[in-house]
Amino acid sequence: MKTSRLAVACLLAAAVVTCTPAAAHAFLDHAMPAVGSTVRTSPTTVRLAFSEPLEPAFSRVHVEDAAGKAVDAGDGHVDAADHAILVVAVPSLPPGTYRVRWRVVSIDTHVTEGDYTFTIAQ
Repeated sequence: MKTSRLAVACLLAAAVVTCTPAAAHAFLDHAMPAVGSTVRTSPTTVRLAFSEPLEPAFSRVHVEDAAGKAVDAGDGHVDAADHAILVVAVPSLPPGTYRVRWRVVSIDTHVTEGDYTFTIAQ
C-alpha cells in the first residue's frame, strides 16, 4: 500500500512539474493618448501597447468621433519593431471626445477586444 501511495504521489508531482502554464491573452497595458485622458492637441497617432505580441493579420484598431463615425486614417497595424504595439494614424482632430476600439489576436490565438475614450480639450 505504501508503495502504491508513493507511486501515485510521484505521478501527481511529475504531472504538476511538467504542466505548462496556460497561455495568456493580450491585454491592453497602456495607450497614447492614455485611457480617459484629456489632451490639449490632436495626436498624430494612437498607440496601444499590449501585454503579449499580436498576430498582425488579425489585429485591428479604429478611432471614432462622438457620433460613431470613423476618424482614423484606416492604416491600423502592428508595429514592425514591437509586435505588442498596435498603431493607427489620425488626422488633425477638432476638440471633442473620441473612442478607440480594438480587437486583437495574440500570437497564441486568444482574442481580446475593448475600447476607451480620450478627449481633446477646447
